[in-house]
Amino acid sequence: MIEAFAIRIEPDQDLKVSLINVVKKNTIQAGFILTAVGSLKQANLRFANQNTSQLFIEKFEIVSLVGTLSIHGVHLHISLGDKNGKVIGGHLAEDCIIYTTAEIVIGTSEEFSFLRTLDQKTGYKELEVRHKNRVISND
Repeated sequence: MIEAFAIRIEPDQDLKVSLINVVKKNTIQAGFILTAVGSLKQANLRFANQNTSQLFIEKFEIVSLVGTLSIHGVHLHISLGDKNGKVIGGHLAEDCIIYTTAEIVIGTSEEFSFLRTLDQKTGYKELEVRHKNRVISND
């Protein structure tokens, strides 16, 4: 069964930290972003195949936010539009600060647990999906 709940993150709050706090407070095992709108006054993104993030001090609209949420770790990507409509996107890092609001709907499933385990192929902690004590395989 899938459940959904909505949150609003207020001005000057850190988007990623706020989401992690919601996950911890609600002991979310398998969560995912259903929808998100809002704005940032500062963005910190890690772009594809980069080891460090880049900080932007300007106002952005949140165009999209996607990813998985669990007490075992979060993996979130964000797309942002600037004042000219130019869009940038990447991994959501800490220090993305809310400007006016962030309205987010999170879905959760009691049937799954999202773990983060080291993948020998990639060298990163990757998503491991468990369904009622069995591993879901893509093979």
